[in-house]
This record gives sequence, C-alpha cells and structure tokens, in this order.
Amino acid sequence: MNSIGWIYLFIAGFLEIGFTTSMKLMDGHKNIPWSIAFYICIILSFGFLQEAIKSVPLGTAYAVWTGIGAAGTFIIGVLFFNDPSILLRWIGVSFIILGVIFLKVS
Repeated sequence: MNSIGWIYLFIAGFLEIGFTTSMKLMDGHKNIPWSIAFYICIILSFGFLQEAIKSVPLGTAYAVWTGIGAAGTFIIGVLFFNDPSILLRWIGVSFIILGVIFLKVS
C-alpha cells in the first residue's frame, strides 16, 4: 500500500476532529470564526479522505477516518467540554483506537 495514502488518511482524520470541535463552538453559525474553521476543516477532511482512498481500501479508510475522528473528538470533549470521563467510556474509546491500529497493520 502507498504510504502517502495513509498520511492523507491521518490528516483527514485529524481534520475531522477539527470540524466536529468547530461545530460545537460555532453556536449555530453565530460565531463566524468557528463557522469558517468548520467549513475549512470539513472540506479539507473530505479532500484528504478522497485522496487516501486512491491507495487505501475504501472500507479501511472510512473506518480509520471515523475512528480517528470519534476517538479524538471524545478526548477533546473530555478535556475541554466537561464530557463525562468514566472508565467504561475510556475502555470504549480504547477499543476504537485498537481497531484503527489493527486496520493499519493488517
């Protein structure tokens, strides 16, 4: 597999964290800077995902992209938005991260 595809995929995943976090902060499009950040992140995220699927299998790419976004957004929520931080939730997000790792190495 092409390693640049994986680089694009990880960039797309981190941009997904950016657009979900921006979505939380844009307050229904009332906060213009966060609204702009949302649209930039979502467009770039999908663009990098599109490039990634040229060399990474589609199902793997989608699972990794959503996994990075879900795990990263969970961590951002706990650290910055007072989302619940209980052991069972951390175990769940650990399974997501392990799944992404297994998909990468397989």
